Amino acid sequence: MERRTLLAALLAFVVLYVYQTYVAPPSPQQATHTASVTQQAPSTSSAASQAAGATAGVNPVDAGAEDEFTLENSVVRAVFTNRGGRLKSWVLKNYIDSKGVAVDLVARGLPDGQALPLSIEVEDAAQSTQLNQALYAGQVDASRERVVFTKADAAGMTARKEFELDPSSFVLSAKVTVSKGDRSLPVGLVWGPGPGDLGATTGGGFFSRDVSRAPEAILYNGSKVERVSFADVTKAQTVRQGAFKFLGVDDHYFIAAALAPGSASVAFTGLSHVVPESGERQRQLLTMVLRAQDSVQPVRFYIGPKAFDVLKAVDPEFVRAINFGFWSWLAVPFLGVLKWIYGFAGNWGWSIITLTILMNIVIFPLRHKTAISMRKMQEVQPQMKAIQDRYAGLKTTDPARQKMNAEIMALYKEKGANPVSGCIPTLLTFPLLFAFYSLLSESIELRSAPFAFWIRDLSVHDPYFVTPILMGGAMLWQQWMTPATGDPAQRKMMMFMPVVFVGMFLTLPSGLAIYYFVNTIWGIGQQYFTNWILGPPVVQTPRPSAERRVKSVGSGRTESVERKS
Repeated sequence: MERRTLLAALLAFVVLYVYQTYVAPPSPQQATHTASVTQQAPSTSSAASQAAGATAGVNPVDAGAEDEFTLENSVVRAVFTNRGGRLKSWVLKNYIDSKGVAVDLVARGLPDGQALPLSIEVEDAAQSTQLNQALYAGQVDASRERVVFTKADAAGMTARKEFELDPSSFVLSAKVTVSKGDRSLPVGLVWGPGPGDLGATTGGGFFSRDVSRAPEAILYNGSKVERVSFADVTKAQTVRQGAFKFLGVDDHYFIAAALAPGSASVAFTGLSHVVPESGERQRQLLTMVLRAQDSVQPVRFYIGPKAFDVLKAVDPEFVRAINFGFWSWLAVPFLGVLKWIYGFAGNWGWSIITLTILMNIVIFPLRHKTAISMRKMQEVQPQMKAIQDRYAGLKTTDPARQKMNAEIMALYKEKGANPVSGCIPTLLTFPLLFAFYSLLSESIELRSAPFAFWIRDLSVHDPYFVTPILMGGAMLWQQWMTPATGDPAQRKMMMFMPVVFVGMFLTLPSGLAIYYFVNTIWGIGQQYFTNWILGPPVVQTPRPSAERRVKSVGSGRTESVERKS
């Protein structure tokens, strides 16, 4: 049973590893680009009067020259261009890439003809192009949190785009109206291609890989979250319609989503292109076009990190954007405890170690019960093998094998051994491991979080593979000292498991390797403690059975009689 339990753990880990590494859609290589942000005021003092004329839709409005307008708060610096009244840059001040450059969620280096975020679409394609390429009159308010773009032409086409940045969050409100004459035109608001963050790379060498997922479309209607992979979107345009709590596009750590758009339709399309900055690698981006049924109310966009507390502050249901998977019910509490520990430790690596120790203290009784059960199984192993040897010649379907099972169960009952009691406590520890894996794989809190010495990012693999090798050595030590309850061939196979685990952990997050290493070291210490309490094992060797030939009285024949000495 112990062997099957460990094999089940190995199989589960292999499945998780293979899916994350080879099945999940590949993500683009990270590139570093410097956000060129220019804060400029409107180029003409008459912008306000021009905006008023555009709002009325009477006089043509001409901005004259292309200009940039900046909105800024404590966490975001947003740069708009009056060419189409669109977003040119969305820089997250507190998030940097591996080169130390602030993350910009507006993609750069796109092929010609790709729309900037917050472009608009109307029914006529030519009019859409005109609206997105025209120069708008723009005006930023004194607080630098609101900008208004207006455009009117002699043909009676007027457009007004108003954007307002929340004072201290990643939320941008957008209200767009387009009319021709006295008729309002239905408008689709474009986000993308994005997200613009190129993610994080695990380092150089043969084992280098991207830890960021390819982008995906995400929709939540209040009951379930639908995620559409980049591969599925690129097969055919993905269109959804309904009442949504949020919808948007995201990648591993960042998301651009419309919040509570209500009844709306949305269309997603994919884009793959080569980015020279990223070593001529293919980059994958998604574009969405949102058409809200209520065109009067502004649409609120969240464009920022998938940080649990930040999303929860926006909307408690918005935390569903973080894909912890099946283990979210356990990963979310773990994240809360981990962040609480971090408040004291100030280092995510030490926080992981502390949480691992606390987890092991909680499951100490389960592990102790497992060790006791394994000790009892070790003590009865010779007697159980002797029973099995007596029935070795029987076929599996032979009814006499039922007698063998009955003798083994009687032996278990006599000695107080129960193989199941050793398996169940071990199985109960697996959810902790899988939840921790989800936590370390998805939490942006660990993105670019250093530990100590050579480990500068707990969300990517150990660049020198020290922690996986130490973990493998600890596992080998633990296997060696574990009481033998199976045949030698099985034990040799179990001794090979550390090699398999080392191979898997070479590309897994170093934070997970640290967790598993500390967890294994604790298990070794607990095994020594249990051995000290129980003392040396008392192995009861069965006396060999004697077989003598006796002659039946008066029968004239010889029979073989087996008896116990």
